Amino acid sequence: MRLLPSLVLASSLLASGAAWADPVPADKLDYVGNWQGKDMQISLTKEGKVKYKLNRPGKQVDLNIELQRFRGKDFEAGALFVTTTFVVSKPPHRDGGKWKMTVDGVELTRSE
Repeated sequence: MRLLPSLVLASSLLASGAAWADPVPADKLDYVGNWQGKDMQISLTKEGKVKYKLNRPGKQVDLNIELQRFRGKDFEAGALFVTTTFVVSKPPHRDGGKWKMTVDGVELTRSE
Protein backbone atom coordinates (compact mmCIF):
# COMPACT_ATOMS: atom_id res chain seq x y z
CA MET A 1 0.00 0.00 0.00
CA ARG A 2 3.01 2.32 0.08
CA LEU A 3 2.76 2.60 -3.69
CA LEU A 4 -0.65 4.29 -3.59
CA PRO A 5 0.57 7.69 -2.27
CA SER A 6 3.27 7.74 -4.95
CA LEU A 7 0.75 6.98 -7.67
CA VAL A 8 -1.55 9.73 -6.39
CA LEU A 9 1.33 12.22 -6.38
CA ALA A 10 2.42 11.21 -9.89
CA SER A 11 -1.16 11.49 -11.16
CA SER A 12 -1.49 14.95 -9.63
CA LEU A 13 1.71 16.13 -11.30
CA LEU A 14 0.62 14.78 -14.68
CA ALA A 15 -2.83 16.32 -14.34
CA SER A 16 -1.43 19.74 -13.48
CA GLY A 17 0.82 19.68 -16.54
CA ALA A 18 2.60 22.90 -15.65
CA ALA A 19 4.39 21.43 -12.65
CA TRP A 20 7.70 21.26 -14.54
CA ALA A 21 7.19 23.87 -17.27
CA ASP A 22 8.80 27.29 -17.15
CA PRO A 23 6.80 30.24 -18.42
CA VAL A 24 8.14 32.14 -21.41
CA PRO A 25 11.04 34.40 -20.33
CA ALA A 26 10.72 38.14 -20.90
CA ASP A 27 13.31 38.18 -23.69
CA LYS A 28 11.32 35.54 -25.65
CA LEU A 29 7.82 37.08 -25.44
CA ASP A 30 7.88 37.73 -29.21
CA TYR A 31 7.40 33.96 -29.62
CA VAL A 32 4.01 34.11 -27.88
CA GLY A 33 0.99 33.93 -30.16
CA ASN A 34 -0.74 31.87 -32.82
CA TRP A 35 1.54 31.13 -35.76
CA GLN A 36 0.42 29.65 -39.08
CA GLY A 37 2.22 28.49 -42.18
CA LYS A 38 2.02 25.85 -44.88
CA ASP A 39 0.71 22.69 -43.22
CA MET A 40 1.83 23.89 -39.75
CA GLN A 41 0.32 25.74 -36.79
CA ILE A 42 2.01 26.57 -33.49
CA SER A 43 0.40 28.35 -30.59
CA LEU A 44 2.56 29.37 -27.64
CA THR A 45 1.05 31.00 -24.55
CA LYS A 46 2.85 33.24 -22.07
CA GLU A 47 2.29 30.53 -19.45
CA GLY A 48 4.25 27.99 -21.50
CA LYS A 49 1.51 25.96 -23.21
CA VAL A 50 2.35 24.79 -26.73
CA LYS A 51 -0.23 23.59 -29.23
CA TYR A 52 1.33 22.14 -32.38
CA LYS A 53 -0.39 20.88 -35.51
CA LEU A 54 1.25 19.47 -38.60
CA ASN A 55 -0.87 18.28 -41.50
CA ARG A 56 1.20 16.83 -44.32
CA PRO A 57 0.44 13.82 -46.51
CA GLY A 58 1.53 10.78 -44.52
CA LYS A 59 2.39 12.82 -41.42
CA GLN A 60 -0.23 14.32 -39.14
CA VAL A 61 0.61 15.57 -35.67
CA ASP A 62 -1.65 17.26 -33.11
CA LEU A 63 -0.01 17.94 -29.74
CA ASN A 64 -0.80 19.94 -26.62
CA ILE A 65 2.44 20.03 -24.66
CA GLU A 66 4.40 22.13 -22.19
CA LEU A 67 7.29 24.44 -22.99
CA GLN A 68 10.41 23.03 -21.35
CA ARG A 69 13.07 25.61 -22.22
CA PHE A 70 14.60 27.88 -24.83
CA ARG A 71 18.05 27.05 -26.18
CA GLY A 72 19.18 30.10 -28.10
CA LYS A 73 16.55 30.69 -30.79
CA ASP A 74 15.15 27.14 -30.55
CA PHE A 75 12.66 25.90 -27.99
CA GLU A 76 11.93 22.50 -26.50
CA ALA A 77 8.51 21.25 -25.49
CA GLY A 78 7.17 17.98 -24.17
CA ALA A 79 6.36 16.05 -21.01
CA LEU A 80 8.44 13.98 -18.62
CA PHE A 81 11.24 12.36 -20.62
CA VAL A 82 9.78 12.92 -24.10
CA THR A 83 10.61 16.28 -25.66
CA THR A 84 10.87 17.71 -29.13
CA THR A 85 13.02 20.60 -30.31
CA PHE A 86 11.50 23.24 -32.54
CA VAL A 87 14.39 24.53 -34.65
CA VAL A 88 13.99 28.26 -35.26
CA SER A 89 16.15 29.42 -38.16
CA LYS A 90 14.59 32.91 -38.17
CA PRO A 91 13.28 34.13 -34.82
CA PRO A 92 10.18 36.36 -34.61
CA HIS A 93 10.66 39.56 -36.60
CA ARG A 94 8.60 42.20 -38.37
CA ASP A 95 8.27 41.82 -42.12
CA GLY A 96 6.02 44.26 -43.96
CA GLY A 97 3.92 44.97 -40.86
CA LYS A 98 3.45 41.28 -39.97
CA TRP A 99 5.26 39.12 -37.45
CA LYS A 100 7.07 36.15 -39.00
CA MET A 101 9.40 33.38 -37.90
CA THR A 102 10.74 30.22 -39.50
CA VAL A 103 10.41 26.96 -37.55
CA ASP A 104 11.60 23.59 -38.85
CA GLY A 105 12.03 25.16 -42.29
CA VAL A 106 8.46 26.54 -42.45
CA GLU A 107 7.81 30.29 -42.56
CA LEU A 108 5.06 31.12 -40.07
CA THR A 109 3.03 34.30 -39.71
CA ARG A 110 1.53 35.34 -36.38
CA SER A 111 -2.19 36.04 -36.52
CA GLU A 112 -3.16 39.27 -34.82
